[in-house]
Amino acid sequence: MTFQWSHSLARATRQMVYTRDFRGLRLAFSTMLHKGPRPLVLCGPSGSGKSTLIKRMFEEFPDTFGFSISHTTRQPRPGEEHGKHYYFTTKEKMQDQVDRGEFIESAIFSNNMYGTSKKAVEDVMDAGKICVLDIDTQGVKQIKNTSLNPLLVFIKPPSIEELEKRLLARKTETPESLKRRLDVAAEEIKFGEEPGNFHRIITNDDVDKAFAQLREFILDEVNRSGKNGS
Repeated sequence: MTFQWSHSLARATRQMVYTRDFRGLRLAFSTMLHKGPRPLVLCGPSGSGKSTLIKRMFEEFPDTFGFSISHTTRQPRPGEEHGKHYYFTTKEKMQDQVDRGEFIESAIFSNNMYGTSKKAVEDVMDAGKICVLDIDTQGVKQIKNTSLNPLLVFIKPPSIEELEKRLLARKTETPESLKRRLDVAAEEIKFGEEPGNFHRIITNDDVDKAFAQLREFILDEVNRSGKNGS
């Protein structure tokens, strides 16, 4: 898939005024915007803290990142809105779109389909932002086969025991669903730790430290890509 970037976007990017605190990161991103920024993929078990890190990243850089809204066939949870948290759809419709090649990645979890459409990513990139994707290991395997060339980060809990405590603290899991999530998490961690699957592995035992590591990784990688012209 090829993403087109207009000359007007490049000109607008060069004219952006950067604040002192974010100067280095934003300038590095702007160097790449004329040819399309690399998406950022965060992967990790449920309860690893991905959502918290993504939230902090968006709070610090509200004009730099854009979140790719996923599709799902599960029912909305209280407070979730269509088009904001997910695009809620049916299995029949989503499978038809997957079969037509409209999705970058898709997966099945707890008998529900989840996936990232090409249009969801294009919408973020067309807005001139770095597209952030929160996907599972199945999605990572699929997105590696696209032309997106994403930065891949695995967020790892300090231990399965700690992950279990975090999931229990949510008070949303039944004994059966908890066991299922922990079994899936063990497989995800095994995949995440395999050399070559991710550019960076971050153990989230302290959210401030984990965020600092994520921020440093993004800055280093984008600067390196900008200098190499890749």
